[in-house]
Amino acid sequence: MSDLHIGPASAADLTAVLDFWKTAAEGTSISDDLAGVERLHARDPHALLLARREDELVGTVIAGFDGWRCHLYRLAVHPGHRRQGIGSALLAAAEERFRELGGRRADAMVLDRNERAQGAWAAGGYHPEDHWTRWVKTLA
Repeated sequence: MSDLHIGPASAADLTAVLDFWKTAAEGTSISDDLAGVERLHARDPHALLLARREDELVGTVIAGFDGWRCHLYRLAVHPGHRRQGIGSALLAAAEERFRELGGRRADAMVLDRNERAQGAWAAGGYHPEDHWTRWVKTLA
């Protein structure tokens, strides 16, 4: 997989990332708009990692670290490039970023209905925790 390049997104990539998620990511989030990813990029320009093969965007992951916890979001691989190790390579890059920042444990938000993603996360060594429930409130 020497032709795969993983690195942080630039500001110029953000619109393409949003389009990519429409094809490659499961579900949508309230933050899936240009203003949302611009805020992410402005706060931490290295959090959004992109995988490219021959300049084509083939995968993404958000590796956010708040100084306390390591959070993973939007692990997505283009449907035409799945099962080629791209997701694993993105997770490895995210985990390396976390280690460099002093992170000790990573967590991921995975939709309950997304069985394909659950298999990918399990293959990466992640597991669900039965004693946690995510509580949310939309801020207006």
